[in-house]
Amino acid sequence: MPSLDSLAPYRRPDWRRSVRQVVATVLSLVVLWVLMLLFVERAYWLTLMLAVPAAAFLVRLFIIQHDCGHGAFFPSSRISNLAGRVIGIFTLTPYGYWRKIHAMHHATSGNLERRGFGDIDTLTVREYLGRSRWQRLTYRLYRNPLVLFVIGPPIHFIIRHRLPTLVPRSWKRERRSIYWTNLGLAATVAAMALTIGLKHFLMVQLPITLLASSLGVWLFYIQHQFRETYWEHEAEWDYVAAGIRGSSYYALPRALQWLTGNIGLHHIHHLSSRIPNYRLQECLDENPVLQRVTRLTLRHSLACVFLKLWDEERRTLVGYRSARRATDPSHTDAQSMNDPQR
Repeated sequence: MPSLDSLAPYRRPDWRRSVRQVVATVLSLVVLWVLMLLFVERAYWLTLMLAVPAAAFLVRLFIIQHDCGHGAFFPSSRISNLAGRVIGIFTLTPYGYWRKIHAMHHATSGNLERRGFGDIDTLTVREYLGRSRWQRLTYRLYRNPLVLFVIGPPIHFIIRHRLPTLVPRSWKRERRSIYWTNLGLAATVAAMALTIGLKHFLMVQLPITLLASSLGVWLFYIQHQFRETYWEHEAEWDYVAAGIRGSSYYALPRALQWLTGNIGLHHIHHLSSRIPNYRLQECLDENPVLQRVTRLTLRHSLACVFLKLWDEERRTLVGYRSARRATDPSHTDAQSMNDPQR
């Protein structure tokens, strides 16, 4: 296991690199947005094509907000929090609320007794088999790729993030962050409606938001939902083990790694969340121990959509057929090895 002290030198944000990243991301997004607007009436298919790179840059903007929430992006916490709140208007993510939930995710990732804080709902095989038929159906519906990556993400970002009633009453600061984000969002939409028109604004922004929300959820999913991930009961749970074994190294092509702000080097991020995204690759290159982890390529990651349940006996994520085999002794281990959804 790597030493957390060995990661300390990488935790220093650089003003110049941070500002360059913000400027490059915002300018790229603005240019793409304007081009999409120009083609709205002339060739809407071009608008939709440009929505793909625009969505990628919106995800990159979210990753900057993510780093701000960890205090990892600017040397000044005041500037980081201000930037995070402003970016939250455009990513539809209330900064204060998300920061608290995400901190809880980091503190509990891989802990079977503390699931449900900013993660993908995951049942164990035993829990799934103990559910009623209706409960199994609802879980299957939730984990269906169409729901998880297409229908659910826009509902989460567009609707759920607007509702302060979903936040405990005692979370006053987090509730205020939702109110302020909603106010900023309303002002932005109103300004767009008065200048370019609500119809044109939605024709440009809605495809970007839909694509970006799906891409964001996929990245979060693949960071922890892979076959060799880590789940332990609280008595055996270990923070370092959860970071290095329960977070993937998503080895994307260089261009995609840049667009996603190195978020694929997620095992390093979970070990030390205060490392700026632009220093994660440097940290990986200079620490060989961090390279000996679960490495997922873009092609191999697609098979992870079949993984639904944590098998405590085999200590691996499995598909539903494995749950059925647990109650049907007629299935053999040899059949299991030939089953891509095991």
